[in-house]
Amino acid sequence: MARPKIAFVITRSDAIGGAQIHVCDLAAALQDTGHDVRVWVGGDGPFVDLLGARGVSVRSLEHLVAPISPRTDMRAALELRRALAAYQPDLVTLHSSKAGVVGRLATRGLGVPVIFTAHGWAFVEGVPRRQAMVYRRAERLLAPLADRIITVSQFDKQLAANARVGRPDQVVCVPNGVRDVRPELRADPGAGPPRLTVVARLDVPKDPFTLLKALHALRDRAFSLEWIGDGPRRLPAQRLAASLGLEDRVQFVGSRDDVPARLARSSMLLLPTDREGLPLCILEGMRAGLPVVASAVGGIPEAVADGQTGRLVLPRDVSSLSHAIGALLDNPAARTKMGAAGRQRYEARFSFARQYMGTVGVYRSLVSSIARTRPTFDHDHANP
Repeated sequence: MARPKIAFVITRSDAIGGAQIHVCDLAAALQDTGHDVRVWVGGDGPFVDLLGARGVSVRSLEHLVAPISPRTDMRAALELRRALAAYQPDLVTLHSSKAGVVGRLATRGLGVPVIFTAHGWAFVEGVPRRQAMVYRRAERLLAPLADRIITVSQFDKQLAANARVGRPDQVVCVPNGVRDVRPELRADPGAGPPRLTVVARLDVPKDPFTLLKALHALRDRAFSLEWIGDGPRRLPAQRLAASLGLEDRVQFVGSRDDVPARLARSSMLLLPTDREGLPLCILEGMRAGLPVVASAVGGIPEAVADGQTGRLVLPRDVSSLSHAIGALLDNPAARTKMGAAGRQRYEARFSFARQYMGTVGVYRSLVSSIARTRPTFDHDHANP
């Protein structure tokens, strides 16, 4: 029996974040096993190039843009609807909040199963109250237009239940996972002098300002920090680093395509943030065998075992963050022990193979339950 045709839809191509990597890895793995896969994305940025390099068929949508604009969004829905009607997929999978809205409107009446993957809800605590209320109501109204809703963390699944978004049997948690790296790309976190690394876009909700203030309190220790990622908070963060006298010890290196190699030279992964789903950079740090110090928000505590694989701190708490980092700066043996425990936790819970199998299981059960005569999914995957 033929394998299904799968359409992925995601909003932004101008930045490569966790949702983009999630889509690229899934689409490439499905295509490697012979599935007919196509990705639709807003604009024509570096994410289009990444998909092309992985051999994934990609199409750009002119009107699918991130800012809310009712007129443009309606044009995007019509544009996507025409594209999907021509492609005739067996399954449509939507990623990111805007694509989730536009895609669910576009697929009404097409008779194709639809899955929306929430990479973190827009009504999570920390979002302005009025804005969160609007997003929560919108998700309640749109939930019936998807056959399944996948969350990337148990935190987000519970958040949906608390907000009455979707039916209990409709919302499924498939934790994020990342592909493994070669053994030579694993770190030696106990080596010195300590190198601290952040891998994150410099934009809301990431918080470079609390981190820089925490490091200022540790300026008598030996360390260096590398922030990998770009965004609108880069310039103000650089200015703060200079004002704190940290410009010689903190580097903002922008977006890079050699993140695994840089993590292999690191001693510790940091993630100061106000809200999250289940960020891939945390899993990448654990994969490299690094201890992780991160804000205890969203799904992060599901990945980082406090005191075992790293340390969790409250967001925007300069003192707690400084103390957690300082304790590991002073203890190379603890960095090594926590890094090894993090690597084991990654292998057991957060490999890409586990994520792939879980996701394809949702795809398969949905397609089978809607039309048992349709093509079936193969659970096998190539080079996870």
